[in-house]
Amino acid sequence: MNKLEVKKRIEKLRKAIRKYRYAYHILNQSTISDEALDSLKKELFDFERQYPEFITPDSPTQRVSGKPLKNFKKTEHNVPMFSLNDAFSEEDMYDWYERIKKLLPSLVKIDFYCEYKFDGLAISLEYKDGILEIGSTRGNGKIGEDVTQNLKTIDAIPLRLLKNEEIIDNLIKAGMGKIAKRLEKDFPRNLEVRGEVLLDKKEFERINKERIKQGLSPYANPRNVAAGSIRQLDSKITSSRRLDSYIYELVTDLGQETHEQAHLILKAFGFKTHNDNKKANSLEEIFVIHKQIGKQRDNLPYEIDGVVVIVNNNEYFEKLGVVGKAPRGAIAYKFPSKEATTIIEDIIIQVGRTGVLTPVAILKPIQISGVTVTRATLHNKEEIKRLGIEIGDTVIVNRAGDVIPQVVKVLKDLRIGKEKVFQMPKKCPVCGYSIKEDDGGILVRCLNKDCSARSQERLYHFIGKGAFDIKGIGPKLIDRFLDEGLIQDAADLFDLKEGDIAPLERYGEKSSQNIIFTIQANKNILLNRFLFALGILHIGEETALLLAKYFQRKLHLDKFSIQNLIKVGSGLEQEELEKIPSIGPKVGQAVYEWFNNKKNIEFLKNLKQKGIKLLPMVIPKERGELKDLVFVITGVLESMSREQAKEKIVNQGGRVNETLSSKTDYLIAGEKPSSKYEKAKRLGIKIINEKEFLKII
Repeated sequence: MNKLEVKKRIEKLRKAIRKYRYAYHILNQSTISDEALDSLKKELFDFERQYPEFITPDSPTQRVSGKPLKNFKKTEHNVPMFSLNDAFSEEDMYDWYERIKKLLPSLVKIDFYCEYKFDGLAISLEYKDGILEIGSTRGNGKIGEDVTQNLKTIDAIPLRLLKNEEIIDNLIKAGMGKIAKRLEKDFPRNLEVRGEVLLDKKEFERINKERIKQGLSPYANPRNVAAGSIRQLDSKITSSRRLDSYIYELVTDLGQETHEQAHLILKAFGFKTHNDNKKANSLEEIFVIHKQIGKQRDNLPYEIDGVVVIVNNNEYFEKLGVVGKAPRGAIAYKFPSKEATTIIEDIIIQVGRTGVLTPVAILKPIQISGVTVTRATLHNKEEIKRLGIEIGDTVIVNRAGDVIPQVVKVLKDLRIGKEKVFQMPKKCPVCGYSIKEDDGGILVRCLNKDCSARSQERLYHFIGKGAFDIKGIGPKLIDRFLDEGLIQDAADLFDLKEGDIAPLERYGEKSSQNIIFTIQANKNILLNRFLFALGILHIGEETALLLAKYFQRKLHLDKFSIQNLIKVGSGLEQEELEKIPSIGPKVGQAVYEWFNNKKNIEFLKNLKQKGIKLLPMVIPKERGELKDLVFVITGVLESMSREQAKEKIVNQGGRVNETLSSKTDYLIAGEKPSSKYEKAKRLGIKIINEKEFLKII
């Protein structure tokens, strides 16, 4: 970008951030996720750091939050309530460290204090003679809202502090004798502390269940409920929400020399502080703490979105000062976001194994959930139309189930007029063959069954999950085999020898042995996985399972082979296939045409010659333990793969779906579950962990 383009981008970012922040803080409306807004703010922050001449006093980076709501009395903070700048990676943390190190004496040893970054509502509490006098929200950092009566409903917030003698005794026990002596001589009449109001996950679930019963839409997240509860004019409503609170900052100077000491003092006064806060002596220790807390995150009773890292020494912290409205000596080290904003640099067409032309967005590289994302599927032309996507657009991208990147929203406010409308091609971009629309004009398909792109995608599918599942062999290696002329189709994989692979650059003798061993170890395969691997049009994993059950009943177990499969498959009439439960005319026609294609039969015979053996499935009895129960799986399971879990469910008469609906009986939640977890809560679907699932089966 040239300087003029940077300036225009900055102006667009400011305008968009103001709009989204106003909607959230003033109107109490979430128009985009917190993670997406953080991503926009980070982009603006980086631009302004690089081009300080473009910083203006009204920039979102120079303020904390929106104006206080008019319904509440305004209250001025004695010391401004600052916000924090964000870091999203170890590189960001190194940059922050280098910046602060330059502003401190060269021989100074900097240590840090790490604490949870709660996803709640920041508050300030002012006590006079030990009694809570004013409780307020952050507001714009200087002037907040007086919400004292609402904060008084929270049990975690003390209305009266401990007696002076008890506080002094607690300080001595905590090894804070110096502070204790100071307070014995001059105990402060006024005390100000700051913290966060939270709503735990169980309470959030309870509130949403009640709303659903009342015919109301569920809340989006606990933070919104906490913020909305504190802003209720009727404190009875606030009280009914069972809010929680943690205190993490001591504003009043009681002689504390470090932030760690401040936490000990807060605890001595009777405030609820978090026990898992830790001191760190280096960035490396911070990274370890960040990873540890990140692993615990999903099991915590409340939402956190990162770790606050603070320069522990108060003298150094004060010396570092404030930039904009954020202290230099503290930073919010966020967990990898599941959503972020980026720019669509181009849209290309990918031709799949069934010939479907899929538009794919080429993205300006962005980190999501700790992974660099450079492309996202746009599914079809109707999806592009629905989202209103144009090349050059700024978009919100998330990773569905922490796996598949997808565009969820276009930020049209950031358009500059140079965006381009995308048009689907008139011919296949790979082979130049004619294309045809089907499924009501939503899908576009290449009509050339020998299209090289279709062949390549079929190979990827053949070795993938749910099919032969050949570990360690991915698209890049398949492409290499094709480029070197080592294979023409999937059957050729089973002919490869170590000597074919070892001469290839970056593949030595050991890696060649491992590849060949892996391929040969996958020659025996269950019938349903084999049918799925063939890439028959409209045949997904569940349909392959239904088809396999039907075929297996026609095959004799003593003659269970590819040869007999060919005989049974080519001998079936289309009408017979269409009568198989849940198959239907479209799938029946696709299966009939596949088994009556000479090339496909030759391919099956070739696989037989290479030693591929079919294994019969264990077909469940009519009254299986899980008969008629519908399951959905999310996250990572420890004791088995998701495919193995599916097989166990099916073998006991159950069904496994990819999507949640009101007909789902159970959601099995492993580690790092996707958004399905929250959706299941909203729908009232029974959620079970892996141990509970193992008990059921």
